[in-house]
Amino acid sequence: MTVKSYDVLIVGGGVSGTALLYELARYTDLGRIGLVEKYSDFATVNSKGTNNSQTIHCGDIETNYTLEKAVKVKRTASMLVNFAKALPAEERDGIIFKYPKMVLGVGEKESQFIRDRFKVFREHYPEMQLLDKEGIAEIEPAVAKVGDEYRPEELAAIAITDEYTAVDYKALSVAFVKKAKEVEGKTIDVHLNTQVQNIEKSGDLHRVVTDNGVYEAKFVVVCAGGHSLLLAQQMGYGLNFSCLPMAGSFYFTPRVLNGKVYTVQNDKLPFAAIHGDPDVLVEGKTRFGPTALILPMLERYNPRTIPEFFKVLKLDGAVFKVFWDLFKVKDIRNYIFKNFLFEIPWVRRRLFLKDARKIVPSLQLSDVTFASGFGGIRPQLIDKTNKELMLGEARINPGTGIIFNMTPSPGGTSCLGNAENDLREIVRHLGCQFDEAAFNADMHNE
Repeated sequence: MTVKSYDVLIVGGGVSGTALLYELARYTDLGRIGLVEKYSDFATVNSKGTNNSQTIHCGDIETNYTLEKAVKVKRTASMLVNFAKALPAEERDGIIFKYPKMVLGVGEKESQFIRDRFKVFREHYPEMQLLDKEGIAEIEPAVAKVGDEYRPEELAAIAITDEYTAVDYKALSVAFVKKAKEVEGKTIDVHLNTQVQNIEKSGDLHRVVTDNGVYEAKFVVVCAGGHSLLLAQQMGYGLNFSCLPMAGSFYFTPRVLNGKVYTVQNDKLPFAAIHGDPDVLVEGKTRFGPTALILPMLERYNPRTIPEFFKVLKLDGAVFKVFWDLFKVKDIRNYIFKNFLFEIPWVRRRLFLKDARKIVPSLQLSDVTFASGFGGIRPQLIDKTNKELMLGEARINPGTGIIFNMTPSPGGTSCLGNAENDLREIVRHLGCQFDEAAFNADMHNE
């Protein structure tokens, strides 16, 4: 059997894996880089446009972010935008999109929260505007008014009106691969329809066994969502982790919003608050959501991943303790129960309408349809040692020439920033060259 050898092999062709492929090809002197993807195309799971909110998260309207996290997220978001802006217009315009965006406070308490947050964040986000009810109406009339009358509650919003705010992560993934392959003097191999079965350490190398052959690499990076944990545990890594897959569903309405409208996060809930977004793939629709549902599978709408979920669940007392701690919190318990109801036909539209009316109070039941086939799964990790649910980014790096990336935070926005972290680890491990000046010029306009 012929074994193909690489300096670095990437497992997973979503936006995280393809971002790393691009950075390694463009900014290091590594000569042989490979990528394997089990499906026939790139970005068919969580990076697929129907499976996420298509948002460029900058930290400005995400109220669950501290200032420290927001500034970090802003840096990685700018990397994504700078990459796309450098592409020809016909490519760029199919990848990133400009819509106004705001985070809405409804009622006296939330409105004061918005005003206080604006005072803290505006220094770092000079494009921010603080809007009252009249200002909101100028950008999003359906949010501030019911018919010709202003809605009675106090409203306040932080808005940004002239930035790239939406992205098609599948199109972005394809662009990363294309740009990687354009680098001259290198071998950049992409193996689609190639599923990894096992990874073994072999001396200084790793052997990646697939259903389409065997590959060797000096360094391996696995960017395969919940399957990253499965492959890690097969090698004896990450055995202190379990997996809690959170599935998100969405609802469509007619185009009632001009841009993205987020709501204030409940700080007792480790789940995203409802928001409304113009769908970049479905013309004339606003997409509301997500809901949050625990599903026993590693890929949404793929029941074949149910047995794989139970392999990484590793149910024991520590996992039960985390579940018990979650259900002890009234807000979380009620939220989980309500989100189960969101999945029941007939009930779900009526229940979701109440939440959606916080953003657009004039919505009617006839306006709301369940977005069948939309929504993905976020594999949240459970730290069994500390008996807690891990929020945000999840990564296993044993320091042996292999990295397992599970859950990027905040989602695809961080693809180039997370790839940079992996790239720097690869540079340290292999001793290869990294053109940091070119990297900073391209990614940060420095």
